[in-house]
Amino acid sequence: MDRAQKAESIETLKGVFADAGAVVVTHNLGLTVAEMEDLRARLRKEGGAFKVIKNRLALKALEAAEGSDYHGLFKGPVGIAYANDAVTAAKVTAEFAKGNDRFVVQGGFMGEKVLDAKGIETLSKLPSLDQIRASLLGLLNAPATKVAGVVQAPAAQLARVFNAYATKDAA
Repeated sequence: MDRAQKAESIETLKGVFADAGAVVVTHNLGLTVAEMEDLRARLRKEGGAFKVIKNRLALKALEAAEGSDYHGLFKGPVGIAYANDAVTAAKVTAEFAKGNDRFVVQGGFMGEKVLDAKGIETLSKLPSLDQIRASLLGLLNAPATKVAGVVQAPAAQLARVFNAYATKDAA
């Protein structure tokens, strides 16, 4: 990789790190191509991505000072999982790591906050942004549905009374 390609890779990583809700750093030594494709497909389905990166380029993109917490994450064969939603990448990688012992979640970061493996595990247990939106919409719709039911109830009762009188007169 020449100097121009390295500079381009660093700029790409800076964009990824800036746009991602959270970045999960993983060790993926020993994974087969099929397993990597499975992980990428799972992430893609949820709106995320997985990329194998060079440690030095990632640290330069993060502008990490020597001895910072980032240096502990970027050692060995590293891949990053990321998505716009802070929870998505953590959920998918934690689920994938449960089924594959050669795939290890090292940690990650959200903005300036560096998380260890337990932090990523905790993050993976949180509801996603879509789930939170669905819950909020459900809470907002429930009172409207109840109001509509209450408003329609007197009309339905009147219709039953009129029907009762009509059937009584017919008999």
